[in-house]
Amino acid sequence: MNIPCILIPALVGLICGILGYLLGKMNSKGDDSLALSLQADLDACKANTRNLNAKISSLEADLASKATVSSQQSFTAPTAPALLFDAALATTVYGKKIKENDLKIVEGIGPKIEALFNAAGITTWRELSETSTEKLQSILDAGGENYAIHNPSTWARQALLAYQGKWQELKDWQEGLLGGKE
Repeated sequence: MNIPCILIPALVGLICGILGYLLGKMNSKGDDSLALSLQADLDACKANTRNLNAKISSLEADLASKATVSSQQSFTAPTAPALLFDAALATTVYGKKIKENDLKIVEGIGPKIEALFNAAGITTWRELSETSTEKLQSILDAGGENYAIHNPSTWARQALLAYQGKWQELKDWQEGLLGGKE
């Protein structure tokens, strides 16, 4: 049989075209199901991300509210009448004379910071114990960079122990502090 030379490439091209079309159709059906599967996975990831973001927001709000309560909390002395200062007991525990309401007994407070607090109206252990950490820090910040570097986070509690005459407890705790910081 004699097939014209031009017909053979046309038949091969036609067969290749049909096979390409069929393979493309089969492959596109797979792509559709793969695309649907990937879209479902993507949607699930998006939903999970939204849930996690909601949980993070909830936890951040919870943490912020606890931090606000904690930072507003000060170590306030009881509203009972003023406690009597026992200079002899304080001297025995510290091995040196302690003056009543000497703010320098608080680890981290020296003469200059005591003067700064006195000028701000904080002159007693009780007043110091009732002052929030934020207020103490704002007084330090207002005093300048030499004062702003201090961390008054333990000062109210130390002052409360002094006010209550818990000298041994105060001294024991202060031995673990460094510049008034835990």
